[in-house]
Amino acid sequence: MDNAGKTLYDKVFDAHVVRRLSSGQYQLFIGLHMIHEVTSPQAFEMLRDRNLSVPFPGRTVATVDHIVPTEDQSRPYKDDLAEQMMKAIETNCKQFGIRLYQPGSGKQGVVHIVAPEQGLTQPGMTVACGDSHTATHGAFGAIAFGIGTSQVRDVLATQTLSMGRMKVRRIEVDGKLNPGVYAKDVILYILRKLTAKGGVGYAYEFAGSVIEAMSMEERMTVCNMAIEGGARCGYINPDQTTFDYLKGRPEAPSGAAWDKAVEWWKSVASDKDAAYADVVRYQAADIEPTVTWGISPDQAVGVSEGIPTAESFDAAERPNILEAYEYMGVQPGQPIAGTKVDVVFIGSCTNGRISDLREAARVAELHGGKVPAGIKAFVVPGSEIVKKMAEAEGLDKVFLAHGFEWRQAGCSMCLAMNPDKLVGRQISASTSNRNFKGRQGSPSGRTLLLSPAMAAVAALEGKITDVRAVLAKKGA
Repeated sequence: MDNAGKTLYDKVFDAHVVRRLSSGQYQLFIGLHMIHEVTSPQAFEMLRDRNLSVPFPGRTVATVDHIVPTEDQSRPYKDDLAEQMMKAIETNCKQFGIRLYQPGSGKQGVVHIVAPEQGLTQPGMTVACGDSHTATHGAFGAIAFGIGTSQVRDVLATQTLSMGRMKVRRIEVDGKLNPGVYAKDVILYILRKLTAKGGVGYAYEFAGSVIEAMSMEERMTVCNMAIEGGARCGYINPDQTTFDYLKGRPEAPSGAAWDKAVEWWKSVASDKDAAYADVVRYQAADIEPTVTWGISPDQAVGVSEGIPTAESFDAAERPNILEAYEYMGVQPGQPIAGTKVDVVFIGSCTNGRISDLREAARVAELHGGKVPAGIKAFVVPGSEIVKKMAEAEGLDKVFLAHGFEWRQAGCSMCLAMNPDKLVGRQISASTSNRNFKGRQGSPSGRTLLLSPAMAAVAALEGKITDVRAVLAKKGA
C-alpha cells in the first residue's frame, strides 16, 4: 500500500501542510476563504479583542446571502437584526481590506455560487467557509469544508487551520441516467444508501461515468450534499469539463499562467492506482426521481415507492424513523407520489444555478399548467449573475406565466433566516439541501427535498408527481 498512488485529497492536503502539530493534527494553509454576514461578525470581534490583523485579505472574499430578503431589498432592511448583520460585514470588510459582493454589485449571491462564477474556486485548492455546504467547491477538485466561527477567526488571523487527515471513500456511479433523473437524485440516492452518518471520518471522491458526464453545475449539486452524508468534504477529479468552465472567468489565470495552471491541475487528480479506504459502486439505471419523506436527507425514496417500514432499517436507526413518521405525519407503505404540498421553493446553493432554472422552466412549459390557487411557488436565482442570465433568456417570464413568483438572489427559504418562511404545518417541496425539523422557518413545518424539475411539476400539480410522466407525455 505504501507504493500505491495518491488520491487528490492526499495530494492537496500534503501540498498545504505547514507543519505537524503536537496534537497529531496538521496546520493547513487555506488557499481561499469565503465569508458571509452570519458567521463572520463574532470572528471579527475576536480579532479586535486580540488586536489581530488579517495578513492575507486578498485570500478572503465576502458576500451576503443568508439574511438578504428576496422581495424588497431596499435598505434599511425591515428586520433589524438583518440590518445589523449587513452593517457589520460592510464595516468589517472595509476595515480589514476584504472585497465584498453586495446587492446591486452584479456579483452578489449565495456564497457557494458566486465564488465559482468568478473563477475563485480552482482545482488543487483548500477552501474554507463558515457554512456547512462548502463541500460544493469540491466539484472543482478542491478540498473544501465548512468551519465554525472560531475557525473563521483562525483563518482570518493566520490563513491556516488545524485539521486531522481523513480517510477517502470513492463512490462510483456508472451507466447513463434516465430522462427525469438529475444530479439531485443521484446524491439523494447515495445518501439513502450510505446514510447520514456513513461518511463520518471520510472525504468522498465521486467518480464513474455518470459523474464524468455531468456539467460543472451538476457536479456542484452532488458535492454540495456530501456533508449530509457525514463526510467532511466531497470532491470530483478535475478534467476538461472543469477547465472549460473556468477559462475566461474574472479570477481564473490567463495567458501563459493559464497553461501552467492547467498542467498543475491535471497533476492533482487521483492516480489510477490510488489506494482508498473504501470503494462503493452504484448503477445509474437503479436511480429514479427521488424525494425525501423524513427529517434527514438520507430518508428518501424513489417517486414510485412508498414510505419504508421501520423494520427495513437497522435497529439503531428505528427510533429516528419513528420520530420522522410522527413529525411528518406519514405512515409506512404510504406512496410518496400524491403527497400534497403548500409551498414550492426553487433555489439555494444546491439548485439555484442557471441550469437548474432552465430545467424547471422547461418542465413548466411542457406541463403547460398554472400553479393552483392556495399553492405558493417561488423561484430564487442563486446570484445576481444567474438572475441576469435567466432574464436574458426569458426564464422569468416563463415562471411568471405559469404562476410562480420571481425573486432576487439569496439563500431564501433554504434556511429561512429571512422573510421567506413556512407557516405552521405547511409542507414544502424544496430544491435545497436539508429537511431537518424547523429548517425552513416554522418549528412544525415539513420539507420534502427533490430536484428542480420535480419541484416545478409539484408546484403545477399541487402534489408530488413523477416528472417522467410530463416528459413522456410531451415526448421530451
